[in-house]
Amino acid sequence: MADSSTRPGALITIEGIDGAGKSTQIEPLAAHLRARGHRVVTTREPGATPLGRELRRLLLESDVALAPRTELLLFLADRVEHVRRVIAPALAAGATVLCDRFADSTLAYQGYGREADVARVRRWDEESRDGIAPDLTLLLDCPLAIAVTRRRCVADRYQSLDDAFHERVRAGFLALAAAEPMRVRRIDASGDIAAVRDAIARVVDGWLAERSR
Repeated sequence: MADSSTRPGALITIEGIDGAGKSTQIEPLAAHLRARGHRVVTTREPGATPLGRELRRLLLESDVALAPRTELLLFLADRVEHVRRVIAPALAAGATVLCDRFADSTLAYQGYGREADVARVRRWDEESRDGIAPDLTLLLDCPLAIAVTRRRCVADRYQSLDDAFHERVRAGFLALAAAEPMRVRRIDASGDIAAVRDAIARVVDGWLAERSR
């Protein structure tokens, strides 16, 4: 993804398979950064805008059957709105944006998970972001067996899919991390909440120190 280091703010994305602990860890990280003087905006995909909330309901909670290409385009429509209405303005104002899922989830789920043409998914995703790319991505990674035990009792569209799908998604995330090791930092998310929280803080603090040099 394109380098975004020249803009005032920073975009930190949190990625991983369902049950890896992303949503659990985003607020502790926000508090950690605020305590160090950063102005932080937390957000998520899908569902951070009025249109996005409707798309989230359709994509995750509805039983309407969606063709893979339809699914992809709906996620990208959410991203267009999200970037223009939330992420880009916050970055321009100098905020640190923490986003629960972003472009890597599209590549992992709609590309690797759905066994689609990842290069094409990437091209379409790039069109949706208006040049906005993550400065740092935290990949919370754990075995599927652990993630399954952490999932919500009520499964959404993706949590209901078989283990083979989720293993492909995890493999996709790991492939993305291997391709961009400076941007995507893998964090072992198999431990308890406090251990993962501390590991995230160490990685982010180290990255901020590197960025300030």
